Amino acid sequence: MSEKKSKKNKLSLTSQIFIALILAIIIGSIFACLGQAQIAKTYIKPFGVIFLNLIKWIVAPLVFFSIMAGVISLQDVRKVGSIGGKTISFYLLTTAFAITIGLIIANLFKGIFPVLATTDLSYKTEAAVSFMDTIVGIFPSNFVKPFAEANMLQVIVASLFIGFAIMQIGPRMSKVEEAVNILNDTCLKVMEMILTLSPIGVFCLLAPVVAENGPAILGSLAAVLAVAYLCYLVHAILVYSLTVRAAAGMSPFKFFKGMMPAILFAFSSASSVGTLPLNMECTEKLGAKKEIASFVLPLGATINMDGTAIYQGVCSIFIASCYGIHLTFPQMLTIVLTATLASIGTAGVPGAGMVMLAMVLQSVGLPVDGIALVAGVDRIFDMGRTTVNITGDAACTMVVNALEERKAAKKAMKAQ
Repeated sequence: MSEKKSKKNKLSLTSQIFIALILAIIIGSIFACLGQAQIAKTYIKPFGVIFLNLIKWIVAPLVFFSIMAGVISLQDVRKVGSIGGKTISFYLLTTAFAITIGLIIANLFKGIFPVLATTDLSYKTEAAVSFMDTIVGIFPSNFVKPFAEANMLQVIVASLFIGFAIMQIGPRMSKVEEAVNILNDTCLKVMEMILTLSPIGVFCLLAPVVAENGPAILGSLAAVLAVAYLCYLVHAILVYSLTVRAAAGMSPFKFFKGMMPAILFAFSSASSVGTLPLNMECTEKLGAKKEIASFVLPLGATINMDGTAIYQGVCSIFIASCYGIHLTFPQMLTIVLTATLASIGTAGVPGAGMVMLAMVLQSVGLPVDGIALVAGVDRIFDMGRTTVNITGDAACTMVVNALEERKAAKKAMKAQ
């Protein structure tokens, strides 16, 4: 009985991170008022660096095996034929639109984001890379180098190639698939262990930042949240309304009204996977066939992360602005490509966006330390981005369902 009570009384990880954020603000402000920022940087920040190092250590193998496992599982695409192709194309295109919208709107509002007045958090900007060099740089020339350098685009490309190759080896694939899934589960478990240290990491990274810059910087969090939610709304209303109207022939008002139960649940739970049963029920009530919804929605909960892509774009611009860094066009192109491809490996669970943000920041050379600036309010970001994610899954379901119905109708007419 006492064990059950202790489990109920145990604070969630989100609550722990919020508490860590508040403590970091208080302690950092005290150090700032006392003029002792150096003490915070010397004795508190190193523990935050350890937390970041652990994330950077596991994120490359985690992405490598999770994407590979996802690709191998897509052997079902052969059975569903055109449904799989349309689904994946829709997800990748809308994710690319999402990250682009996030970058455009964030750039429009980046003037309200602060620049941190600290030499400790600045870094030397790399020379601009040409468009063609960016394309060439996507493809690895060495198997180990992408992992050693944390080059996430190359890690993703490598995982895609190997995943597709495994699909071609015939009967022996089942053994390899089992091994990949075991390694993926192991990496996920390691990441889970590391994320339990998030409250400590957030406190140890944010307290020195507040001590160095003063508590005034914290007002910028409201600005970045407002920009992110503006992007969420623009993407949901503009992209999903247009696609549902044009491709599915459905009124956007009818679509959003029918999806409201799933939308509200997603907003409160911040879990794409947790919303899946309700999402299936809503789309079927809107007219989607069960066999299509049962394929498109679970796949979307795994690889369709429009809201997460927007979050990564907005936070990348926010963190770059805080460090006084101007992102070049090739760097923004890299963010679009990384966020789009990384959506395949993003798990549909609360807090996954923060892990993927580390990957996106690394891909363009931005300081991963900047995650501390948004980690404390990650749950607020997560509620919005999860809502966008599951709404995108539903929009895809309705579009694919309508396209397949038209295809079946044409075949029936020809048969006559």
